[in-house]
Amino acid sequence: MKSKALLAEFLGTFALVFVGMLAIATDAVNHDIGRVGIALAHGFTIAVMASATMAISGGHFNPAVSFGMWLCKKITMNRMVGYWFAQIVGALAGAYAADACMPKQLLSGVGIMNASYGVPGVHASLSAAGGGLPTMAIFIEVILTFILMYVILGTAADPRSHKVGALVIGCAVTLDILAGGPLTGAAMNPARWLGPAFLVSRQGVAAAFINWPVYIVGPLLGATIASILYGRIPDPEELAKA
Repeated sequence: MKSKALLAEFLGTFALVFVGMLAIATDAVNHDIGRVGIALAHGFTIAVMASATMAISGGHFNPAVSFGMWLCKKITMNRMVGYWFAQIVGALAGAYAADACMPKQLLSGVGIMNASYGVPGVHASLSAAGGGLPTMAIFIEVILTFILMYVILGTAADPRSHKVGALVIGCAVTLDILAGGPLTGAAMNPARWLGPAFLVSRQGVAAAFINWPVYIVGPLLGATIASILYGRIPDPEELAKA
């Protein structure tokens, strides 16, 4: 596996977490971009970074996406594991960089800490009573990640598609956040959740990992379903021969 591909996955995931956290934090202070702005910040970051790295690594920036690509036999298991490592390290680095760049006077007020450091959170109405499994929140992440993974397979991974994959993938991220952001944070990405969650846990927030199944099981399951269903779509050339 080429180190350049791992660097590309690191940088893309770093940018996603860094931009996402700062967009959420600054909106908590200024109330100037709102959910639409936060969604666009994530979507634009994916679009531009995927465009820059598509030819190098495929521009996954997401362990669930890499898992789906492995299921479709687009990458090897060794490459998937290597990507996971680069994505997780990139997410952690992005979270700590965002924390370091936030003006300290905001940390004591309504700044990044009040915005939970950009950690995707489950809406109170979806939280399970008694600390049980938040099944509806998991279901939402499954659907959102399914949409994202299906778009990726149909645009970036399919050689028959037009070469606009990165832009369309960014649009998919944006619409998913617009729809699911208030409910689960619309992470669709274990690394996007893990980076800021780890940072928060190190600062003494005991509940940082409480909803981990939502952000690990949900995206992996959504990517799995999309990969299976997309693989069952017949090739147009095969249909023409039938």
